[in-house]
Amino acid sequence: MQILVISGFLGAGKTTFIKKLVEMTRESFAILENEYGEVPVDGSFIRDSADKEVNIWELTEGCICCSVKSDFASSILTIANTLNPKYLIVEPTGVGMLSNIMRNIGQIQYSRIELLKPITVIDASCFASDMMEYKEIYCDQIASTSKIIFSKTEQLTQNEVQFLADAVRRLNKNATIEPEHYSKKNQDWWMHLLEDSSGYSVLLKTRKDVSPDLDNIGFENVRLQSVGDLVCLLEETIRGNYGMIRRAKGCVRIDDFQIRFDVVDGAYSITGISENTAVNAVFIGKALNRHLLQKRLGCI
Repeated sequence: MQILVISGFLGAGKTTFIKKLVEMTRESFAILENEYGEVPVDGSFIRDSADKEVNIWELTEGCICCSVKSDFASSILTIANTLNPKYLIVEPTGVGMLSNIMRNIGQIQYSRIELLKPITVIDASCFASDMMEYKEIYCDQIASTSKIIFSKTEQLTQNEVQFLADAVRRLNKNATIEPEHYSKKNQDWWMHLLEDSSGYSVLLKTRKDVSPDLDNIGFENVRLQSVGDLVCLLEETIRGNYGMIRRAKGCVRIDDFQIRFDVVDGAYSITGISENTAVNAVFIGKALNRHLLQKRLGCI
């Protein structure tokens, strides 16, 4: 079993990147999701969009770089010894220290478990603000990776993307940086991500785990009356009506439909999905108003 760790800060687009990886390669995958939230959200999104069955484990009780190390190691060994997929994709929480995650995995390597070179996804639109507010975590995720992928570059000029690439290069001189958006890559490029294991060595230095000053609230069985209500909820979210929300994501049921939404750093998107996805939602930020959110989402 080969393990590919796909890291990135909150809202960077890790899950969307993994979804594309599954689609483009069509290999045998298991996915270990470490969600930063009280309820799982991303696993059902990947499972629902895959054209073949994907086994997904979801850890929601802590960060795999610190508080649930033993559960994390046990999960990997269980997957290796029961399913034994060709590939295991590990998606850490967005606030995890990648150096410690790689070290934890390295400690359980043996003849049947091999580490591929890790990937870090960077949200190009939030790079400056995230570096300023969460510098230690952000720099670790960049410095500890072998390949850096940019997401959300659609609104940037070529010069702006190059400026970002130069800034990242100063933090990691050895990583491969991919300025071109991954949606433009061919199948050979995607397959190479699953073959790139040559010479990758786990960092031996253990860094101090950092806990960002962020709270999270999760909700299950979320229902709204209309799409208009969802739009109002998201507009209120980015205006700060429910607290200083850095990240929100999930699905809501509206009549017989289920609608997926994402909020990242003051912007939101709405996407229609099928009826098989769990209607859960999570909100991450500071000074969150649980009661008001419960009332707005029909969870009281």
